[in-house]
Amino acid sequence: MNAAKCRAIFETLREVNPAPTTELEYSSPFELLIAVLLSAQATDVGVNKATRRLFPVAHTPRQMLELGEAGLSEYIKTIGLYKTKARHVIETCRILVERHGGKVPAEREALEALPGVGRKTANVVLNTAFGQPTIAVDTHIFRVSNRTGLAPGKNVDIVEQKLLKCVPHEFLHDAHHWLILHGRYVCKARKPECWHCAIETLCEFREKTPAPQL
Repeated sequence: MNAAKCRAIFETLREVNPAPTTELEYSSPFELLIAVLLSAQATDVGVNKATRRLFPVAHTPRQMLELGEAGLSEYIKTIGLYKTKARHVIETCRILVERHGGKVPAEREALEALPGVGRKTANVVLNTAFGQPTIAVDTHIFRVSNRTGLAPGKNVDIVEQKLLKCVPHEFLHDAHHWLILHGRYVCKARKPECWHCAIETLCEFREKTPAPQL
């Protein structure tokens, strides 16, 4: 995809949604980190239901440590893989207290050293909590990037690097959220809803889905 078309896509997405953000609910970098850790193989809706009960009780690393794995598990047991996630959260909180003064670090290396935190989770935190121009390629961004021709690639690392090169700098901070939301609500996995897609004329996907017959 050429640079002019790429720019046009993000200009259009900005017109549709001038201030995109994550659908995870949080009020601090720590709460965001925990919400993202819990969101692996889970929906934002499911995570929000759990954290609405959890965060009023434990919204700092020390408070989370006081809950312990068993206590935390009671709040997140509706989320998939909750036992593993509880262990990772408690281990992460211990490291935050011991090495970072109870604060979430704003450096990739330190974030990725936390249990359960990979490149994607680190990118979400760096982008959403600290305003850094990173792109966390999840299943939605991977699909949209390949389907539209925006940044095709065989794996998430290739797609991420292509996006970082092709997305104009002014759009880099919000590109992550625009692409996720577009994939979640319009460019869906099984059947993209091309008939009401704002970037349909810019998209290079050949098998456009026609509008349903009423």
